[in-house]
Amino acid sequence: MCLGKGLIVRQRSLIAITAALAAGALTLTACGSRDSGDKGSDSGNGGSTVVIGVDAPLTGDLSAMGLGIKNSADLAVRNANKQKLVKGITFKIEALDDQKQPSQGQQNATKLVADSNVLGVVGPLNSSVAESMQKVFDDAKLVEVSPANTGPALTQGADWQTKKVRPYKSYFRTATTDAIQGPFAAQYVFNTAKKKKVFVIDDKKTYGAGLAGTFSEEFKKLGGKVVGTEHINPDTTDFSAVATKVKNSGADVVYYGGEYPQAGPLSKQIKAAGAKIPLVGGDGINDATYGKLAGPEATGDLATSVGAPVESLPSAKQFVSDYKAAGYKDEYSAYGGYSYDSAWAIIEAVKKVVEDNGGKLPSDARAKVTAAMQNVSFDGVTGKVSFDEFGDATNKQLTVYAVKNGAFTAVKSGTFTG
Repeated sequence: MCLGKGLIVRQRSLIAITAALAAGALTLTACGSRDSGDKGSDSGNGGSTVVIGVDAPLTGDLSAMGLGIKNSADLAVRNANKQKLVKGITFKIEALDDQKQPSQGQQNATKLVADSNVLGVVGPLNSSVAESMQKVFDDAKLVEVSPANTGPALTQGADWQTKKVRPYKSYFRTATTDAIQGPFAAQYVFNTAKKKKVFVIDDKKTYGAGLAGTFSEEFKKLGGKVVGTEHINPDTTDFSAVATKVKNSGADVVYYGGEYPQAGPLSKQIKAAGAKIPLVGGDGINDATYGKLAGPEATGDLATSVGAPVESLPSAKQFVSDYKAAGYKDEYSAYGGYSYDSAWAIIEAVKKVVEDNGGKLPSDARAKVTAAMQNVSFDGVTGKVSFDEFGDATNKQLTVYAVKNGAFTAVKSGTFTG
């Protein structure tokens, strides 16, 4: 094609400008930035950026817990960077919203695996979501540390009650399991609260059904009687039918396996039906929102939760202070301390791998970080953090909370003795 002289000059000028812009862009990319979209570039201190993924429900009715997980992991990363804990490494988080849906969790897992700079993942909140993510992470040798999953099968296999087999070497957790939490609650309800007849309800999900099952088994073993059972749809808000069944059963306590968005209204409707008895649940109902949903008659309702209340632990004072100073608009909620410790465990594993490789990340960093996690041990926010042969937390402490003035207050901490 023939071009006029003026057009040729203009085109050459345009080409020169474009080339200059491209060169500038390449220079910026080579320099890298911790805040840029290029997470794998060299960080501003001349080292490498390591991404820690976070998966949790960041929107929806469980977002109070999910945002606490995200913020607490972020705080761990901030502190590690501030301390220059791993020389030449800058950490950052990549938080994804699973909306408490297993399908979304699996998509998030695939996305995190695709980013080669992700060397560990904190989360998820829900055991059912974890089930959908485990194989994706394990196939990629990407370590996952949950601050909240309590389903025993995640670490000990589907037949954990008769034969414990670890399904995935890349999965760890800082929270204890329902194999302990359910029986711990049963012992308190039967021996301390002196309740002998229970109506057991669950939300049909992995966490809720599993927790209700371990509670029921121990309660019957102690001499208590299960006078009724029911499974609810977690998407509904009308529990009038089950509330009537509870009232007619003669139960002196209700045990609910599930989470606070349903537990609060369920408690309220059971009492409105005329059954003035306490509702008891696990860590899934232990949130400040519960009291608002359950109303004033929820006084005396109980919840168990992993560990001891963060505010009571000398080891958590700095965490509480740092979290407040960081200015997060959301509370750290039930799993904040465990999320911080989960992120810190990943950071410690990365530190070990970098130190063993002459101060640099090896080409097989993911596999080595996963292997290093097995021997991670440190004094964390929630106490001593280390893992057993199944990837479970060695800290088996639990706490019973009771609703008082609309909020859960710790009444007893201890460990389950079977």
